[in-house]
Amino acid sequence: MTTNEQLELGFNGMQTRIYGRRREQRVARAQWWFARMREAVENAWVEPASARAEQGWMPGAHREMSV
Repeated sequence: MTTNEQLELGFNGMQTRIYGRRREQRVARAQWWFARMREAVENAWVEPASARAEQGWMPGAHREMSV
């Protein structure tokens, strides 16, 4: 096998390529889905950042470091 050849595997001798109408339907579904995802991102509500960061303390999280 040379570097220009490609090995293609299939199931029970079925073709691995998708032709014609079936491919068009698949592309149309993908375009629809990506359009919905773009719309969801555009309409996402982003909570404004708080004016000041708050530092909290977790009980029992105290550790001493030795150098």
